[in-house]
Amino acid sequence: MSSKETIRDSGGRIIGYLEHESNGDVTARDFGGRILGRYEARNDVTKDFGGRILYRGNMAAALLVLRV
Repeated sequence: MSSKETIRDSGGRIIGYLEHESNGDVTARDFGGRILGRYEARNDVTKDFGGRILYRGNMAAALLVLRV
């Protein structure tokens, strides 16, 4: 089962969503629903939409902030 977290900017506007999976993975999506990247809990890395490792650890929310 997954859950969806809405992320807003300081003005209250929705900038994107984090989809949390039961296995610990997190998918970051922009406001339009496009995938920005994914945190893979098994490997403890955050990757961009092309599969390149950007961070060690869960930095999925940073993908949304960097888009603004």
